[in-house]
Amino acid sequence: MEEAVAHCVATLGAVADRDWAGVRAGRLEWSCRETAEHIASDLIAYAGQIAGRAQDAYVPFDISLEGSEDGPDPADNAGVLQVITTTGALLAAAVRTTPRPVRAFHPYPFRHANREGFAAMGVAEVLLHTHDVAEGLGIGYAPPAELASFVLTRIFPQVRPGPTPWETLLWATGRGDLPGREPVTTWRWSNNPVLRSERLTLEGVTPATAADLSLAGDGGYTWVGGAPADGTRVGAGHAVKRYEEGVFHPEWGMYVLVRRDDDLAVGAMGFHGVPDGDGRVEIGYDLVEGARGHGYATEALRTLSRRALEQDGVRTVVAVVDHENVPSQKVVTRAGFARVSEDVGQISYELRG
Repeated sequence: MEEAVAHCVATLGAVADRDWAGVRAGRLEWSCRETAEHIASDLIAYAGQIAGRAQDAYVPFDISLEGSEDGPDPADNAGVLQVITTTGALLAAAVRTTPRPVRAFHPYPFRHANREGFAAMGVAEVLLHTHDVAEGLGIGYAPPAELASFVLTRIFPQVRPGPTPWETLLWATGRGDLPGREPVTTWRWSNNPVLRSERLTLEGVTPATAADLSLAGDGGYTWVGGAPADGTRVGAGHAVKRYEEGVFHPEWGMYVLVRRDDDLAVGAMGFHGVPDGDGRVEIGYDLVEGARGHGYATEALRTLSRRALEQDGVRTVVAVVDHENVPSQKVVTRAGFARVSEDVGQISYELRG
């Protein structure tokens, strides 16, 4: 967050002596001045959401840079940049001090975001609107690639990577073109989905988390036994491949299963892709050894399957279990799945809506 803000302030500070109020910001309807003020307003709003743990709506407050009848004169452009620096620092502090499982209200698309989501949204606001102001004022701007990548891999999971992260982010938000891709006219970022069962939180995996898990990382979680199971790492690798191919769909991906009483990850569960033309979707799961035998897999399977069958057009959830994996066969049976066929070494189960 601080790096994005510092880059913004350095870029726009070089032209703070120019008229921002009378110049349109790039393709926006706002002036450069209004756009810069919007950056500050968004940063403090995000800080307020996550610091205040808002659950149902935005915290009802705003900031003003216009002074008052008896107060100081309205802030000049340098003053606006000082406010951006301050609100950026407040958001960064809120992100650093917020516990990992906390989520606060944001409307798109699942009505909540965690600390990483708010950080990514804040960085996106800074990068994109700095670009808009810079374009309006006719100056160059290109933020560090890692900042654009941070945004893309957290809140733009559906966007296939392009030549560079910055070019891809500009295209994804209707601000640029990419060879071989149609122009974007409407867009919206996406925080990761989260579901709750009796004892667990099922947290949708972002491309960034999937990449870390696939490369022997912990994905930002503390795991029972110290590390995820091998099947989770394999599944994360498949998720990364889907992201690279531009077919990553957050609701139809992997979920990490987290125990709410101690915030420890016990395993992962997810879909092998979006439902097919017949309304069938396949599901798989994997628990760490130290968390087995407590009913977590059955509980999560019921929750995720129910969620799938509530979606339009989904008729059947399929689970394929190895013939020798008796514990997993018991899991799917307890979750309500029925055995429908047997192939060499594997048994297929279905749960119908």
